[in-house]
Amino acid sequence: MLKIEHLTKHYKGSSKGVTDLSLHIAPGDIYAFIGHNGAGKTTTLKCVAGIQDFDAGTIQIGGMNIRKDPLACKRQFAYIPDNPDLYEYLTGIQYLNFTADVFGVGARDREDRIKQYGEAFEITASLGDLISTYSHGMKQKLALLSALVHHPRLLILDEPFVGLDPKAAVILKNIMHSICAEGGAIFFSTHVLDVAERLCNKVAIIKDGTLVASGDMETIVKQGQSLESIFMEVVEHADTD
Repeated sequence: MLKIEHLTKHYKGSSKGVTDLSLHIAPGDIYAFIGHNGAGKTTTLKCVAGIQDFDAGTIQIGGMNIRKDPLACKRQFAYIPDNPDLYEYLTGIQYLNFTADVFGVGARDREDRIKQYGEAFEITASLGDLISTYSHGMKQKLALLSALVHHPRLLILDEPFVGLDPKAAVILKNIMHSICAEGGAIFFSTHVLDVAERLCNKVAIIKDGTLVASGDMETIVKQGQSLESIFMEVVEHADTD
């Protein structure tokens, strides 16, 4: 589904970036990407989404190269940043229809999906309102709807649970499971380690732009330990190397 091979991205005049990072996200995976602030999570996700160029390495989505065939890759996934920038002069439904138009979603499919996810996230009644009147949580829900309206095979999410109320967070987790049950995949960054531990079957830990651990959640999180304790152990061990 998603193959990141030897990804390297360094910022001019800064020590931040990503160095020689390789990850494989397969169909059915819910893959957590964790690390401290500035570790390189958002940089990686932006490179995967084709928003940011990179210095070296390859990124393939569905067997296609994000650099060589960006449009074909982008038809397969949806990306939501940690702070979605929405067109606030549009109403919610106008924004969803705009997104559906971009992805060529037919009238019947978009209506069904907007109804399904709008009701699930309890936002239907507000879709006629200007986005500028929405709270942060409402904007996050609208961004999720816009991502789901074209039925992506891959969801790339940066801190997706921030700003969501508990019920909406549960709905999102259920949607993640449904996408993966249909052969899709999820790749997302998060600081909420207990949620990642319960939700995900795979995890990768990044520190200062370098991958320090990755694999099956059950393998990484040993019996009697938590993801939080493993994260601290791995990061502290990396500091001493």
